[in-house]
Amino acid sequence: MDLGLRVAGGMFAVLAAMLSAVLELLLAPLRIGGYLIGVTVLVAVAANIALSWLAVESVGRRWAVALPALPWVAIMVIAADRTSEGDVLLVGNWVGLTLVVGGAMTFTVMAFRSILAPAPASGR
Repeated sequence: MDLGLRVAGGMFAVLAAMLSAVLELLLAPLRIGGYLIGVTVLVAVAANIALSWLAVESVGRRWAVALPALPWVAIMVIAADRTSEGDVLLVGNWVGLTLVVGGAMTFTVMAFRSILAPAPASGR
């Protein structure tokens, strides 16, 4: 039962990261009065903190930070590439660049914090 819950928690973290990445890509071109507002960067940082915490807590292992990080980064890399028609989902403006750097750095900081955290209790 415990193993099943850990696997389900890890799968949920992966799926939530994929959904989060798509939502952030949809919010990236958001403008108010013709100006980019960059709200997607705040969404990415907050969501990636929550996803990292969720993965570590549900799986019970420090390496679980990688579960949401890998699909999130993969989706961002795919979105930055041109399609055969020439379309790009993640444009290289300040919002797109800040989104990628801010989101990836959030996962990096959360992984570093997880490494530095004291070992979990033996009951886990």
